[in-house]
Amino acid sequence: MKKVIGLSALVLLGACAGEGEPVNNTEEAPENNEASEADASNEEQADPDALVINMASDVSSLDPHFGNDHPSLNVKRTIYDTLVSTDENLELEMSLAESFEQVDDTTWEVVLQEGIEFHDGAELNAESVKLNIERMLDPDLASPVAFMFDMIEEVELVDDYSLLIHTEYPFAPLRTHFAHPAGQQISPLVIEEDYAAMEDGADPGSVVNENPTGTGFYVLEEQEPGSSYELVQNENYWNGEPGAETLTFEIVPEDLTRVGQLETDSAQIIGHLNPNDVQRVEDNEETKVARYESASLAYLGFQNEEEPFDDPLVREAIALAVNKEDIVNSVMNGTAQPAKGPLAPIVFGASDQLEQIVQDMETAQDLLAEAGFDEGFETELWVDDSRAWQDAAEIIQAQLAPIGITVDIISMESGVHRDHLNDGDAPMFISSWGTVTGDADYGLYPVFHSESRGVSGNRTFYENSEVDDLLEAARQESDEAEREQLYFDAQELIMDDLPLVPLYHIEHLAGLQEDVENFVIHPSSLYDMFPVTRSE
Repeated sequence: MKKVIGLSALVLLGACAGEGEPVNNTEEAPENNEASEADASNEEQADPDALVINMASDVSSLDPHFGNDHPSLNVKRTIYDTLVSTDENLELEMSLAESFEQVDDTTWEVVLQEGIEFHDGAELNAESVKLNIERMLDPDLASPVAFMFDMIEEVELVDDYSLLIHTEYPFAPLRTHFAHPAGQQISPLVIEEDYAAMEDGADPGSVVNENPTGTGFYVLEEQEPGSSYELVQNENYWNGEPGAETLTFEIVPEDLTRVGQLETDSAQIIGHLNPNDVQRVEDNEETKVARYESASLAYLGFQNEEEPFDDPLVREAIALAVNKEDIVNSVMNGTAQPAKGPLAPIVFGASDQLEQIVQDMETAQDLLAEAGFDEGFETELWVDDSRAWQDAAEIIQAQLAPIGITVDIISMESGVHRDHLNDGDAPMFISSWGTVTGDADYGLYPVFHSESRGVSGNRTFYENSEVDDLLEAARQESDEAEREQLYFDAQELIMDDLPLVPLYHIEHLAGLQEDVENFVIHPSSLYDMFPVTRSE
């Protein structure tokens, strides 16, 4: 059985479930002549200097120190810049920083480019960077991404454009952490306004969210949460000329609706293209598919603190009952590779020593009996409303039935789903994690360290002191080979415990109008929109 939880129902009733329609991969979309009059009008009036990007779910925050979800990060990526960045091969590049060099084991020197201004005219300088770092680490802010920088002990100003970052211990991936969107630089004027509002009782980040101000190539013009985010070119951008004059991110949860809007040119870019819609988009002469390698993991997670999933025998039994190949072939239509462990092969520190878990129903049944569940048990599997995850949930539901596990699928809007996972409400769930930095520290520490439980990324509420020690030691190890081995060891322990079942590493997919140029999906799954244009 599948249940659907709507956002309004959750707000009004706390929890309300009803029967949902079964997912069918062969579902046909409405004919183009059934598109709305508004879509037809948009098709006729499509502006070559304006791009519309459809997203599956809403932004949670436009403050870089909050909102670590895919929609938020994609919009913020156009508004803010980081000190350094990584390219599509995860190679480090300088951005706002002219140089970022290690002086000794615990000291890094950052030299900034000069003459860069925030959208409000404030200057980017060493003091503004210091303010950004200290704000992120401020316990009064309670930033969910502070763990990425909590090794920083002090930021020392050298001159107007140079600063020293002192860490508590050697931390090799510091530069790649500053390439994460959490390192995006906010105008110091807006930060000061945000602190003033906090003193008057406002929530941390409320001012930044309402008035996101960075140095990026677009400026937020208007936002209607739940609907759209409109941006215009930053005419004073420091690093070249952006592409389209305006960008509009629109929230369109239904993936077939997104495909329809692409076909009518109501949208020029649609995210999270369902693998089963790839052929349809490719067969249309006016549209095309963008496909890029991924540093992401889709996984089946368990609430490790609650029965029966606090028993590793139960988790192993489920892992042995799940056939990942079925999910990859039928749901992902071959646009993914089965995952052996928690890190995609492209990520530094990904272990090549892990064995693929192979379906073994007999052993799975024996393990359940050993755990005291001879007759199986009933549970729930929580998913968001994307077709891919609902399809995957139905396959998992069918695969667990022969070993006596009856699964009730609970489907909900993606933002609601994310909030419930952060709170530890779901007994079993499907989720994902993108290793944005390309380094194992970000792929493992947030997802498996006990201090990262909840919103920071450890949504299984997993705790293993040995894993904690290995991840902490790897953070402090400057020798690359030794650091890599620590990550290998941590992954072995994690796969022994199975707090989650790695399912697959997806190929990132987006649908584009044929004339869209320069659009790239970073391995982290985030969109590179500079300088995306439409050809003449």
